[in-house]
Amino acid sequence: MHSSERIGKLYIVATPIGNLEDITFRALKVLKEVDLIACEDTRRTIKLLNYYKIPVKKLVPYHEHNERKVSKKLIKELLSGKDIALVSDAGTPCISDPGYRIVSLAREKKIDVIPIPGASAVIAALSASGFPTDRFLFVGFLPKKELQLKKTIKEISKLPYTVVAYESPHRLEKTLKILKEMIPEKKIGIYREITKLNEEFLEGNPGKLLNELTLEDKLKGEFVLLFYPSKEEKENENEKSLDEILLQLKEEGNSLKTTVKEACQRTGLPKNEVYKRALELFSRD
Repeated sequence: MHSSERIGKLYIVATPIGNLEDITFRALKVLKEVDLIACEDTRRTIKLLNYYKIPVKKLVPYHEHNERKVSKKLIKELLSGKDIALVSDAGTPCISDPGYRIVSLAREKKIDVIPIPGASAVIAALSASGFPTDRFLFVGFLPKKELQLKKTIKEISKLPYTVVAYESPHRLEKTLKILKEMIPEKKIGIYREITKLNEEFLEGNPGKLLNELTLEDKLKGEFVLLFYPSKEEKENENEKSLDEILLQLKEEGNSLKTTVKEACQRTGLPKNEVYKRALELFSRD
């Protein structure tokens, strides 16, 4: 891919999060053809390259401790015509992994940044959890400091959509104890070791999950936490949305019958529920 008469391209390459076979043909092609591979841990990347018999080229360590310094050097390489692949230890770079700085700089320099999509622990966990996926919020790793963690838990526990977070194995027990204290009845899912040999999905309230993980010595590996939407907040959101639709239809001069019919079509809510709410709003005049 190298040419001295062109600006190089930066490829953001997703790599397996566990099972080494979870990688695309396109990703392998890019890794074979680029001039440099910027990687979070050279040992992890060498293992992947060896598995697919890809010659180990010049690997450049690129991690949270050297990101600022190395980004500038890599930009110079790109401007000189070299193509670079950015990989993290597992999954998609920039998603709770290093990468933001070099991508930002590359965009500033008008360098092409090309995503090579693939494995992502967030999407994998969501897709197989059975939790609502029409809307979700990914918050990355939960805060380390207890005060900030409690503040975050309070915020996300009330949200009307699924919240996804990462947690490290050495902090999970403490986090579950705090969850048990703050939101003891909250439905939570824990996906551990996704795509690996001991892959497992656990579901229940914080107390149940804490007992299961500690008693069976499962506080090891990689964890994705999923918080089920708050039913109360979900209902409040639906009610607010319904009210807005009903008031809009009313202000447009529609009759009660037409308003109810149109609101049912837009929201998918039962006719008797919509009619009852519409009556309350129409009777205010």
